[in-house]
Amino acid sequence: MEANTSLWHSYLGVIVSRERQRMEHFQRAEDILLTLLESVHAMEPRFLVDYARNLEAFEFALCASEDAVTLEMPLRIDGDTLHVLACQTWDTPARHPSEPNTCYLEVCSPGTGLEDWTDVVDVMEHGGGVGCLVPGKILQHLKELLVSAIVHCQRLFLLQPGDISAENLREDAMELSLLIRGSWKTIRFDIVPVVRRQQEPLRLQGRQSDRGFPEGSLRKATEEAHFVPASPHCWRSSTHLPILKLLRAVDTLKGPRLDSLRLLDQLRDQDWGGEAGKGSLTFNHLKMVLLWSTELFPSPEDWQDIEGSVYRLLVILLRCLATQHLPHFLNPEENLFQGAAPDLASLYHMVESFAWDPQRFLHFHFGLHACSGSWQADPDTRALLQLLAEDGSYWDTAYFDTLLSQFQVYRIQDSARRSAVSQLLSKIRQEIPQQR
Repeated sequence: MEANTSLWHSYLGVIVSRERQRMEHFQRAEDILLTLLESVHAMEPRFLVDYARNLEAFEFALCASEDAVTLEMPLRIDGDTLHVLACQTWDTPARHPSEPNTCYLEVCSPGTGLEDWTDVVDVMEHGGGVGCLVPGKILQHLKELLVSAIVHCQRLFLLQPGDISAENLREDAMELSLLIRGSWKTIRFDIVPVVRRQQEPLRLQGRQSDRGFPEGSLRKATEEAHFVPASPHCWRSSTHLPILKLLRAVDTLKGPRLDSLRLLDQLRDQDWGGEAGKGSLTFNHLKMVLLWSTELFPSPEDWQDIEGSVYRLLVILLRCLATQHLPHFLNPEENLFQGAAPDLASLYHMVESFAWDPQRFLHFHFGLHACSGSWQADPDTRALLQLLAEDGSYWDTAYFDTLLSQFQVYRIQDSARRSAVSQLLSKIRQEIPQQR
């Protein structure tokens, strides 16, 4: 079942060799974008230019597909002076239902210079109107400034014809999309205004803080809340940058952890993406799987080689596909597979096919996907992956060690972990017949 070690490294080597060129494309496009945003800032100083874009570049280099780059543009607002008020179901001015987990940002102090960005909103818990920061007004203002800045920069020959396109700017979008030419490749940037606010570092309920991560990384990643538009009147908390900060922290650990992400993302783009490489599984999903695997497999012994590291991500991904539930790493009550159920069954089939026979997939091809038609799903593996338990006993290291053993890639020598696997197997043998 094991693929030849050189095959894993050869496949990975091609992926890594592309990153330098991708970074060059990104840097050229970023230079053009920064020129544009500097012009926006000169016209409206409340829109700030953040030059620390290492995390966005880091993510772009890792991702195999040409996904849009999310770029948060900070606002010159003291977020700590704003009050966060929950959006009720029918609080929006047009009486449309608001999205779950959204909020208003109340402007408490008059004379803050935000009058043109605020509006009075009926908030149920206040029993009347409250002056709140309105995302729709900010987005409209930023959109007008971006168009003006493009014209201004072209007149001054700061931008060349074809460098930038605003054709994707839409009236109803919660992000402002620009297409920017980086050398011969066009990159899409989704610009999102963001209000930053200090908050208490996140505490993961029932989980050991920083387990598997460098000490203090969770606190550093979550000490600041980022609010981005959720609708024309409501905001939502964004975990985009906190997740990237955690991913960067993983990169400082020993072992081919990010290489595992690179390899699976290439398979996602090449073999698991459906028509035109588009499917239910995204790079963001795989990032979340890597973070969970870092917590659930905290020992350096788990990350000795590329094959074993990939399987640490695979067993978690397969579990999530089989149960159609991928919990958000920072907000576990949120299911990132919500609404994707119709495509998950076929996706599960392809991922399990790779897990049993990776050699058939570890090569580059064009056009047709790697053939998996002759492969038959293993019913015992499927039953093991679909075990359910309300106490979370099938979302821990012992359970995923059991899955690694099922795929014959469990080489851990830790006696306590091996004992935990033996005990869990005895329990599972009793439960599988009952759940069937």
